Amino acid sequence: MVTIYIGIGSNLNDPVQQVNQAITELAQITNSEMLKCSSLYRSMPMGPVNQADYINAVCALNTQLEPIALLDKLQGIEQQHGRVRSGERWGPRTLDLDILLFGEKIISSERLIIPHPGLDQRSFVLYPLYEIAPHLDVPGCGLLKTLIDGCDQTGLERIHSA
Repeated sequence: MVTIYIGIGSNLNDPVQQVNQAITELAQITNSEMLKCSSLYRSMPMGPVNQADYINAVCALNTQLEPIALLDKLQGIEQQHGRVRSGERWGPRTLDLDILLFGEKIISSERLIIPHPGLDQRSFVLYPLYEIAPHLDVPGCGLLKTLIDGCDQTGLERIHSA
């Protein structure tokens, strides 16, 4: 078993419900066990500003799955939630599930990059991750506490406690 961290985000079709349902579905992934989930956070969109705020969370799981098998499971969950990949970068979406970390692995392939690109600069990832794993050392980036200290929290609001 390896400990992984999944970032969750939604800003369409009742985002709080989308994120809560995704958390339930993550807990049901075969050969995996849910360890912990962060509170829900509201954040401003990264991309086009003419879209609703996002609801975000981070979950920790133990899994026996390989990274690409896990990615396939996550993309299946996204599709069940009506996720449409339009090619618009950082556009609105019903559900976005990202593998943030996969144990100590550093992966760079056509389908998957771990640690997730930009993880070390995004408050909507760092703060929920810090909530559930404050002593984490992010491969290639350093201690999570150091990353948090250098991250602007403007526009991020915790809305539901874990």
